[in-house]
Amino acid sequence: QVQLVESGGGLVQPGGSLRLSCAVSESLFSIDTMGWYRQAPGKQRELVATWQRWGSTQYADSVRGRFTASRDNAKNTVYLQMNSLKAEDTGVYFCYAKRSEGDYWGQGTQVTVSS
Repeated sequence: QVQLVESGGGLVQPGGSLRLSCAVSESLFSIDTMGWYRQAPGKQRELVATWQRWGSTQYADSVRGRFTASRDNAKNTVYLQMNSLKAEDTGVYFCYAKRSEGDYWGQGTQVTVSS
């Protein structure tokens, strides 16, 4: 069982930055795939960034060049640095993990981009 706890969301003005964190209950080396997803009001959940255990990170076209995912293996924590935020980045951001036994999701953290 993998537990994921996101934090770092909040209200930010357009053009601003936020860094989300996801604390993972297991070693990151034990997880096959991780990622960040988001869900805007009235819309389906969509992929923001994803990576394999030893692979590079893939980004959605809408965030490439503005968002950067990273990981701290010693802290079992992954991050999403979000720069140049836009109103359309508003939504609940979820951390995701996949292992052989199943998929895991965090509870989400709200990001609101508004002036």
